[in-house]
Amino acid sequence: LPQGCNDDNTLKITISYSTTKFCSAIQWQSPSQTAGKQYPYLFTQCQAIHARALVPCQDRPGVKMSYTATVTVPQWATCVMSAVLKNTDILIEEKKVRYSWDQPVPISSYLLAMAVGQLSKRDISKRCAIWSEPSVVEAAAFEFSETEEFLCAAEAITGMDYVWGRYDLLCLPPSFPYGGMENPCLTFVTPTLLAGDRSLADVVAHEIAHSWTGNLVTNATWDHFWLNEGWTTWLQRKIMARMKNNPKFLDFDAIQGRKALADTVKEIAPENTCMVLDIGDKDPDDSYSKVSYEKGFTFILYMERLVGTPEFEKFFQAYIVKFASKTLTSDDFKDFFLQHFAGNQKINEIDWETWFYKQGMPPVLPPLDQSMAKASTDLADKWIDVDRGNKQDPPSTNELSAWSSGQTTCFLDALQDKTVDKPLQISTLEAMNRLYHLSESRNSEIIFRYCQFAIASEDERVVPITVRFITSQGRMKYVRPLYRSLYKSKIGKDIAVETFLKYKDIYHPIATKMIAIDL
Repeated sequence: LPQGCNDDNTLKITISYSTTKFCSAIQWQSPSQTAGKQYPYLFTQCQAIHARALVPCQDRPGVKMSYTATVTVPQWATCVMSAVLKNTDILIEEKKVRYSWDQPVPISSYLLAMAVGQLSKRDISKRCAIWSEPSVVEAAAFEFSETEEFLCAAEAITGMDYVWGRYDLLCLPPSFPYGGMENPCLTFVTPTLLAGDRSLADVVAHEIAHSWTGNLVTNATWDHFWLNEGWTTWLQRKIMARMKNNPKFLDFDAIQGRKALADTVKEIAPENTCMVLDIGDKDPDDSYSKVSYEKGFTFILYMERLVGTPEFEKFFQAYIVKFASKTLTSDDFKDFFLQHFAGNQKINEIDWETWFYKQGMPPVLPPLDQSMAKASTDLADKWIDVDRGNKQDPPSTNELSAWSSGQTTCFLDALQDKTVDKPLQISTLEAMNRLYHLSESRNSEIIFRYCQFAIASEDERVVPITVRFITSQGRMKYVRPLYRSLYKSKIGKDIAVETFLKYKDIYHPIATKMIAIDL
């Protein structure tokens, strides 16, 4: 720095640099990897520590920044960013377009985002629009048409207006590695949500919830990631319960979340099952799992049940006000909670040390209302009776045709729970598939579960279906478990490796790295 510089000085520093094709924050897609097949595409993914590969910055969640950006793109292309568009200049002679962006609300570096491609836009409200490639945008606009309603529900629950101005959604090409990414002003979502019936739109509710829990109130380091994702999962379920006008929906959705948590705890390294992590100098991506979401949610639900929902929801609103535009640690949260509920004897029951630092499943599992799940679990029991020879004839009525996506996945999850030690017979799978057409489903959650069942049963007929699914999209929620299942099976070990080596370049760099570790 210049001689004589001190804390009272403000300096403007210009850094000239360029990224390389190996930049972990950027995926450059060829025309063949897009829906339109005509133009290339670019999108970024900075969470958790990839912003440093995109721009010179202090790349940690505890440092927040505002930013402005000027981006010049070819005339055929559109640029979108995690900011508010201020100006668009058409450079006729250069056959280019220059976009100017401003993000006045301070954000952590992992929320810096940009995408460039041949994009179309559909407005769905004054502050919400859907972006995607022209051939996909109508389907995306239909699927995510409830976005404004989700946003209004979140404002009502948090007691605070949405502060980011715009809330746009960009439906990305299939290689996007996550379900969604909560970039301010511009949420990224995966096309695996395009089921045709809005049944998977709860991911949008989750990303909207991040506008308060995560983007506005942020974990100081990745060790405290549960403060982002646990709170966001709780708020997402509150939003969906309000949207469905059914308080029991929170419990129903949490049943599947609890199963996902139990499965994760069995699969990952024990040290990564703590709610408060000890990442040190390791890559946070290596610790990324359902634990922060579902163990964090379980702790929050436990506290809510302990003090009562009305008082807890008031606390939540006070928490948002207290830490808005700030960062905090788990101990900061604990101190604020104890201060808010000082004099309430019930909070003495909380074993903070165990909740924060003990490995494995949560020390307390609050009871979940099972009434909405009963039909699903009853049907799972019927198929288990058929599979184990306790019942001669399988069900003949396709009950799933009248069910919601959530009820169907609840049925499949219940069935999976009952077949951990003894997979379904292939004849049972055949009967289920004839009746329910699971292998033909457009719903990614359903086809994912069907592939898991069939691989566990060593049904060779599922191999091409699985390979097609894991090479047509790159969402880590699906591709990592299915690669692992194939690799562990007799029917798919060599195929898993061959498929990954052949198709690894279609995945995002983060996904490529994690799948390689899995295999």
